[in-house]
Amino acid sequence: MTSAPPAPQHPQHPQRPHRPHRPLGDRLGLPAEAGRHRPLIGAHLIDSLGTGLVLAFTLVFFTRTTDLPLTTVGAAVSAARLLALPAAPAVGPLIDRYGARKVAAWANALSALAHAAFLLADRGWLIVLVCLLAQAGQAGYWTASTGLVVLAAPDGGRTRWFALVQTLRNAGLGLGGAAGALLVGDGGAGGLRLLVALNAASYLVAALLLARWRPAPVPAQPAPTATVPAQPAPAAAVPARGGYRAVLADRRYLLMVLVNLSFVLASMVLSVLLAVHVTAALHLGAPLAGALLVLNGVQVVLTQNPVSRLLEGHRATRTAAVGAVLNAAAFALFAVLPGDGPRRLVLPGLVAAMLVYNLAETVATPGREELSVALAHPALRGRYLAVNQLSWNLGQALCPGLLTLLFAHGPSWPWLFLLATSLAAVPGLLRLERPSPAVPDIRSETGPPARR
Repeated sequence: MTSAPPAPQHPQHPQRPHRPHRPLGDRLGLPAEAGRHRPLIGAHLIDSLGTGLVLAFTLVFFTRTTDLPLTTVGAAVSAARLLALPAAPAVGPLIDRYGARKVAAWANALSALAHAAFLLADRGWLIVLVCLLAQAGQAGYWTASTGLVVLAAPDGGRTRWFALVQTLRNAGLGLGGAAGALLVGDGGAGGLRLLVALNAASYLVAALLLARWRPAPVPAQPAPTATVPAQPAPAAAVPARGGYRAVLADRRYLLMVLVNLSFVLASMVLSVLLAVHVTAALHLGAPLAGALLVLNGVQVVLTQNPVSRLLEGHRATRTAAVGAVLNAAAFALFAVLPGDGPRRLVLPGLVAAMLVYNLAETVATPGREELSVALAHPALRGRYLAVNQLSWNLGQALCPGLLTLLFAHGPSWPWLFLLATSLAAVPGLLRLERPSPAVPDIRSETGPPARR
């Protein structure tokens, strides 16, 4: 007796693998626990908003609200900025002793007091004093700001926070600058005084937000990072050598600071070189320079966090190096734009150069900031960050004179100089990847594996 043949099996369509749902914030590259740190986010945004309000109008304020000539006001502001250079090194030990949150809050309070005192400054020495206090407050806040990210993300994910801080900074500066221009244009001297008063109030609000922010305690040992080999010095040996001597003996960190100086010079394009080049070299209208600045702010705000998410898992040294190469490409485009060329060629070239420059900023910033933390010894992190901040203060003080001097010898020279410094940063960044003979290369335990 034969059994009936088995019924034919109809092939079933293979089921598609289930993809876990990713929250919108994760797809946008936002930090996972950003909601827990709303006071920190608000403080960054308000601080940048206040800075944007008066960033371009300090000289205008004192010349319109006092009887002093522009040369006296300019000399007073420059003197204050030079006198404020030691502020960052002075803040470093305070961060190590009291913590980044308290120092940042008090720095914002100092900025609020300084800008309120702007309203009373009617003599040259008073302008020096109030601008010195304002610069010291800014130096204190931005020296401590990197430490704030460490408090917000003690277990990893710092690159997303650095990207978010950069986004907030650009958004705040842009909105503040637009509001400042509106108040100055419509209000005259009264509008300027209102501008400064609002700025003082914004710093006070930022200080209060930081004062009420309660981050999770930082673990005794820092979490591994996906960036570079760990600090080569043994943990017990560094504090014993004492203070800034330990930082200055750390050649690896000093190399990182030197490399960072190339990014400082590149960042000064927006405030020093762009408008001069557009108007004096390319013979185009000043509103175009303003439109390019708006393009920078919009592009960075919209793309900084998504770009940071796409670069997760790559070494910070490599992403910063790619940013340096992109900067060099942008500066090459700026340098070759013909001053007497047809607008149908110059305008697209100018926009293309600006787009590449903006992309360089979004690619390089999170990795560059991560390096400043990853290479710093935890016990002396405040002093390390202060030395890194000093590169910003020095660059911002010296860059206007240097770039304008080069521009006087020909409009291409400052761009070629910036191109050379950007390319010179690449081998320095790659040298930072060499592991210490005492400490093995550390990779991330919380994120994707680092890629070469």
